[in-house]
Amino acid sequence: FIFAGALFGFVLARLQYLSIDGKFRTGSSPGEWFYLRGGHERIGITLHLATVLPAGLLLVFQFVPAIRHKALIFHRINGYVVVLLLLLSNAGALMIARHSFGGEFETQVYVGVLVIMTTVGAALAYYNIKRLQIDQHRAWMLRTWFYAGTIITLRIIMIISAQIISSAGGFYQAWPCAKISFLYEDDSTGFQNAYPQCFTANGTMDGWVAVKAKFADNTPQIATSLGVTFGSAGWLALVLHAIGVEIYLQMTPRESNRLRVVSYQRQLEAGFSHPGSSGLTADRLGDSDTWQPPLQNLADKGDARNGISQ
Repeated sequence: FIFAGALFGFVLARLQYLSIDGKFRTGSSPGEWFYLRGGHERIGITLHLATVLPAGLLLVFQFVPAIRHKALIFHRINGYVVVLLLLLSNAGALMIARHSFGGEFETQVYVGVLVIMTTVGAALAYYNIKRLQIDQHRAWMLRTWFYAGTIITLRIIMIISAQIISSAGGFYQAWPCAKISFLYEDDSTGFQNAYPQCFTANGTMDGWVAVKAKFADNTPQIATSLGVTFGSAGWLALVLHAIGVEIYLQMTPRESNRLRVVSYQRQLEAGFSHPGSSGLTADRLGDSDTWQPPLQNLADKGDARNGISQ
């Protein structure tokens, strides 16, 4: 519930960004609009925001026990919609990764890895639910959305890191003069005073200059402090979330075992081979001992079907 609540609050705060030419243009990181205002990156950011924000809102309903127990049809349909929106948002994220927060290489790799992890996680969750392996479906859906949730944590880490590197000094990022000029569009004198090398013969490297990372000075320097730290913040957040979801899964074995029994009953009724292990389970794919249903549930199948969540 804490995770779902944080995600819900974050999405609500970002819904205003659906106004691409309005709130997003003025509220995004300085310099982002230089690339996102047109071309395939404009399409990418529009696709990303128009899908990931609704997905975040609809996802909250998937965590409500009453819906999982009493509104199974809604849970299923909503789940399909959420996964479809997630995949579309991943496509949009890849389209804008080249220049997101400066487009540092570690940022691009982070975005690519996050897309792979969430796509594979969603695919495994889908496969397991089609095989009626509900315990593994739950596990992989939790993993998928915990991975996706790094976008919230990384922002906290990024702001803290930006303050640290600003105090430490010595951090720079390469910017094209055209992008700096875009930020100074109403202050050409300020642009010339702050970055005179853009106006000096042989003062740049192919039209690029080094911009210092400083969270409290001019706009390009603020953007640089965020761009330099975005990729590393994303990687750290991803590690924390990946560890956190595994800890959570290990701490909730009772729910996992309950859903394993429910899976056994449903797979048995559906005529699947290896009931209880028809999906991607450790006893079929690894060296785990063969899972056996509890004797009580073998004696009374009806009790096992009570409280089915999928």
